[in-house]
Amino acid sequence: MMSNQDRDPRIYFPTPEAEIIDPTSEAAEDILNNGEFIGGHTMPWGSNYTFMIWLSTEEGKCIRAIYKPRDGERPLHDFPNGTLYQRERATYILSKELGWPNVPLTIIRNGPYGIGSVQLYVDCDPRITYFEMRDTLEDKLAPIATFDLLTNNADRKAGHCLLDKNKTIWSIDHGLTFHPTFKLRTVMLEYCGQKINSDLLKGIDTVNNLLHDKSNLYEELLSLTSIIEIEALANRLDTIIKNPTIPMLDPNRDVPWPFV
Repeated sequence: MMSNQDRDPRIYFPTPEAEIIDPTSEAAEDILNNGEFIGGHTMPWGSNYTFMIWLSTEEGKCIRAIYKPRDGERPLHDFPNGTLYQRERATYILSKELGWPNVPLTIIRNGPYGIGSVQLYVDCDPRITYFEMRDTLEDKLAPIATFDLLTNNADRKAGHCLLDKNKTIWSIDHGLTFHPTFKLRTVMLEYCGQKINSDLLKGIDTVNNLLHDKSNLYEELLSLTSIIEIEALANRLDTIIKNPTIPMLDPNRDVPWPFV
């Protein structure tokens, strides 16, 4: 008999009686921005209040999303209070400009508990994490390791890498990013010392130019973070371009807890 620990956690999230829209469709984006919150559940694994919610239209079409309200964020000593939801949006914007990694569409809007980030839900088996993927999907995971260096991600747990039913890898949970002081903490230590490939460097070079030119990307990221954090991002871009290598990390210190 399968134990509760072995069961797929998704079975505990009931489905509303409505037409469920493909999250990759154009309709999904419209529902994410304008749909009505019709229910949801708290997610049991987060340190901050996180909800798996349903959004619906008047026609009864709905999608799932992850809602992280600002007022549900736990105060941290090293990140400004009430800013983690904005960093979720900022990393999505940056990923779109880079062309990698796959970060689910993330917006900022009001919800049942106030303003917060709302991100399209990736339907995956949460029992499959980075640890289960790393041996066979090393090349496809490399963009995430590079993205973490670029965004200074202080919380790359194994469960923050998802594999959907189409075998697409997604990167999620980017609230602890963009800090101006080096804070990279990751379980992806296999990439330490590896060179960043030329395809990824093209996106890095593009973003570097856009930031130096004070483009729309610069203005949008600035509205979600701070001038000090954007300057630090620009410095990291310059450093990566000059030395395109994932740095060596201390496996006793530069890792998140828990690992998953």
